Amino acid sequence: MSTSDAKLHELILICREEDVETVSDALMEIESLAVSVEDADADTPIENALFGEPGMPAPKAGWDRSVVKALFETEAQATEAATLLLAQDWASDVHVQTIQAVEEQDWVRLTQSQFAPVEITPTFWIVPSWHEAPAQARQKMRLDPGLAFGTGSHPTTRMCLRWIAAHGDEAAGWDRVLDYGCGSGILAIATALFGARGIDAVDIDPAAVQSSLQNAQENQVSIHAALPDAAQGEYPVVLANILATPLKLLAPLLCNHLAPGGHLVLAGILERQADELKAAYAPFVSLEVADQEDGWILMTARRG
Repeated sequence: MSTSDAKLHELILICREEDVETVSDALMEIESLAVSVEDADADTPIENALFGEPGMPAPKAGWDRSVVKALFETEAQATEAATLLLAQDWASDVHVQTIQAVEEQDWVRLTQSQFAPVEITPTFWIVPSWHEAPAQARQKMRLDPGLAFGTGSHPTTRMCLRWIAAHGDEAAGWDRVLDYGCGSGILAIATALFGARGIDAVDIDPAAVQSSLQNAQENQVSIHAALPDAAQGEYPVVLANILATPLKLLAPLLCNHLAPGGHLVLAGILERQADELKAAYAPFVSLEVADQEDGWILMTARRG
């Protein structure tokens, strides 16, 4: 690869596990474009895999010997970042492995290649903007990875989307929908694509609200995205893809928003947490497991 053709440079460091978080934070403060952490002993007999529960953070920030990679616009910026890091008192065990040129187009292509179209059903797909939709996709959503959670690649999101697709024939009759904890707005947008109206997508994170509005615009659908106080009244469909603990705390609120005969759809729940959720919602509705994938479950109920 020719350095003259490259537009980006990568600083590659070796450090101990206990220094990974500090090094990563420092690199972000120095305004690197991206930071990643890898096992320095990967593909060797002493490789050590790090696993957490599905969708949860890994139990440690890095490996005993970690490779930290940071991307910069120029070689000078990468060199300056290395110099600043190594000058810190705590960086005595941080070592520069190399600074190398990276083709910008190759970097973009590599990043994009990690996000292929996601099949929800044989005819409903989530498609990044740089991909063509599969020929069999009669219904598609354009969605790129961004600041807010929810691209369709996680089992919890896929199960919610499958539920929406399975009830697509009803969607035209949904005159109000609440997506609580909307993230990227993916669930709200999906209901709109299937014909729902009056869709409120709410989240405590302003970045999620903005992301939802932008994604809705990209898909040429109308949703109202705002902070949680915007959720008002009753809805025939209430969707919440969060995690079990906040879902338990939100039981009275979510059920208060559920219209008589309405659908409640909950995700972000591990299989072993099913009974906890059933107990939390028992005063209001009778939750049942409607779908499961990779250790996660979808729970649904209808209000009598």
